[in-house]
Parts: sequence; C-alpha cells; structure tokens
Amino acid sequence: MKRVDYDDRLYRVYAKGRALTDGQRANWAAAFARYLPTTRPLRGLDVGSGVGRLTPLLAEICGGPVVGIEPSARMREVAVDTATHPAVEYLPGTAEATGLPDASVDAALAFLVWHHVSDRPAAARELARVVRPGGVLLLRTQFADRMPYLWTFARSARAREVDAAMYETLPVVRADFTAAGWASVDLHEVEEPAIGTYRDGLERLRSRAFSTFESLTEDEINEWLAAVAEWVTPRADQPAPAARADLLVLHR
Repeated sequence: MKRVDYDDRLYRVYAKGRALTDGQRANWAAAFARYLPTTRPLRGLDVGSGVGRLTPLLAEICGGPVVGIEPSARMREVAVDTATHPAVEYLPGTAEATGLPDASVDAALAFLVWHHVSDRPAAARELARVVRPGGVLLLRTQFADRMPYLWTFARSARAREVDAAMYETLPVVRADFTAAGWASVDLHEVEEPAIGTYRDGLERLRSRAFSTFESLTEDEINEWLAAVAEWVTPRADQPAPAARADLLVLHR
C-alpha cells in the first residue's frame, strides 16, 4: 500500500474531518478507563498522536502527564498550536523509536495508527521497553478479518478493498505482540456513535480526512463520493448508524 504522508494534505483537514463527538469521546473514555491501572496518577503515552485528537482525553483519565509521540511535523504543529491540557506534551518520534526511557510510562494508547507503522514487530518491542511491567497498551485498530460495516465505505467496492488492505489480521497482530513479551488480555468492542445524520456523514467524507483517499485515484474518489451522495439524498436527515470498533488490550 502507498505510504501516507500526513505532512502533505491530511494535516490541514484531519482535525475537523476526524473530530470526535461528545458521545464518541464518552464511549472511548469509558473503554480506556475500564482497562487502565486503577492507581492514579498514571504516566501515559499516545503513540501516533497526530493533531492531539485523543491525547488530552488520555491525560484526563490518567490524571498525570501524557506524552504524544508523532512523526509528522505538520500534524504535531497542529497539536501544539491547539493544545489546552497542561499535562500534555507533544514530541517527535515513531512507534519503533519513541525516544522515551525504559519503563517510563504506565499506559500507552495507539489509536488508528498501527496500520501506518513500517516495522510492527520492532514497534511491539519498543512499546514493551517503554511501558513498565504491569502496564497496559490500548491498541485501537481494525483487523483484516474483522472489518466493520461502515455505510460510507459500503458504496464503493474499491474503497473497501483499499481500506481492508491496510490492516493485518487479528492473529498476526497478536502474534507480533506475544513475541515481544506482551500478553493479550481482551478484545473489547466499543460502540462508536455516528456523528449525526447521513448528510453529516457525507460532508465528513467530502473532507477527505481518511487516509484511504491517499491510495485512490481522483476518478475513484469522485465515483465514490457521487455514489454516497446519490444514496444519501432520499435519507439525508435520517440518523446514521453507530459503528463497531475494536480495542485490543495488552499487558506487560
């Protein structure tokens, strides 16, 4: 698959196009809190923190300092420029080379970034190095053998094909972490409420804030958007459905 360059275009549209609703934030906060160590405060790490979409939320739950590691300079600039949480810091780094000391965090979050990691076995080892024994890794990703139904992607076989090709299967992901010393604790399904109506979903899709767009031609993109628009027209004001999201929980 084409490597996604977030410094090129996506950094300009990501914050708005992928913003979480209050309902989505609440559901993810409950899921994170369910698996994080109970002792507070916790030191946290947000791997591939991007524009800081979830880093402040992780800091709120941890009650302690959280570092967001992000390789894209442009995405990191957006995060720094819009930062409001006093316990959050954004630094350059990758999942394979965080730059953090050994056993320096109690919990790590990797939210929809694992498919962008070049060397996943190395990243699993690096996270095992920086998360203390007894700590937790929350891996929010999709799996090629468990792809969720997303109504916008259902209008294009090509978009579904490209999207699924980005991800590995659940057994492969688990095997990489097991080899690095992690124990797989749970695969938790989180209900992610829709952002609103079908019209809202179409407008969100038109922002092209999904990395899937980077592996499609302009003709494929135009065909996809036209198909979704045609399907939405008679039901534009109806509420869009919630989606299922996987959260793999791993312990050190």
